[in-house]
Amino acid sequence: MRGQASPQSAMFSYVSLEERIPTSHPLRKLRLLVDSVLASMDDEFDAIYARVGRPSVPPERLLKALLLQILFSIRSERLLVESLDYNLLYRWFVGLGIDDAIWDHSTFSQNRDRLFNEGLARIFFERVKALAQWGKLTSSEHFSVDGTLIEAWASHKSFKPKDGSGPPTGPGRNPEVDFKGQRRINDTHASSTDPDAQLFRKSHGAEARLSHMSHVLMENRNGLVVDVDTTPANGTAEREAALRMIRRQCRRGATVGADKGYDTHDFVAGCRKAGVTPHVAAKRTGSALDGRTTRHAGYKSSLKVRKRIEEAFGWLKTVGGLRKTKLIGREKLAGQALLCFATYNLVRIGSLTGWWDAKHV
Repeated sequence: MRGQASPQSAMFSYVSLEERIPTSHPLRKLRLLVDSVLASMDDEFDAIYARVGRPSVPPERLLKALLLQILFSIRSERLLVESLDYNLLYRWFVGLGIDDAIWDHSTFSQNRDRLFNEGLARIFFERVKALAQWGKLTSSEHFSVDGTLIEAWASHKSFKPKDGSGPPTGPGRNPEVDFKGQRRINDTHASSTDPDAQLFRKSHGAEARLSHMSHVLMENRNGLVVDVDTTPANGTAEREAALRMIRRQCRRGATVGADKGYDTHDFVAGCRKAGVTPHVAAKRTGSALDGRTTRHAGYKSSLKVRKRIEEAFGWLKTVGGLRKTKLIGREKLAGQALLCFATYNLVRIGSLTGWWDAKHV
């Protein structure tokens, strides 16, 4: 018998939001992890809010909404707030009731700017890492390090001389500009859109773009990220950031794998000064390493495992949405990168422990 479509919608619903979410949905166990981390951050949240005044968007809900934006590659905060309004799964994950009013996107952005900074994001990242360490999923002996470019939210036309000179531009919102014959370098030019961005190219023949640089230290047992750093994009930033992360995270006797860009005398000497063995890919000529390091089987293992760090960068840029940042300024980007890699670690923890199928997250 053919069913009839009724145009009359029901006025009341007797099914709870909890019952709408499948018991096997991967976000159920992810929410348990996230709630446990956020519960441990009460003191940090209390410290950044006044005792009196109008209540803000609860910081726990704000951070869980930002996690959803990363997990589901939602391209903007306006679209995120719109999705929270009609998507029951998102409402449930954030902690909103089915009848709760959703925030305006501008209110959400203002609260995010006040709450979300590098310091708070690093606390969240460290608490997630502590979960992995408690579950004995991380190694304290073998690491890998690498860096990647993140394109800034700024165009070449915004890269102008610092003294205000330069060729005249035509009328209109997007005028024609001719850069031919000009020498445009970071010493004399800066972006009017994002002054922290640097004009940089990572390899010969590649296009120079206004960029920032993100760096990661990965433990080699399960490919979990244990430290993150965000710096200006320049030729020495990768090695300098790597040494900072090594000093923060690696104990004496550990090994650190890296690509040929780290095969320099200053980086190798810095590692050895920190008591860490540098397992960097050796150059054919002029290498800072010798047979004392490269002859061991552990060296070859480090060179093989270090390539897994590209999985984290690939996730950051495809799922996390940081192939090109939409945030202005390195401080905001640093916080976003920490939150992205914390989310990456949460997904890895779930798949490593068998709590969910990572293909469905």
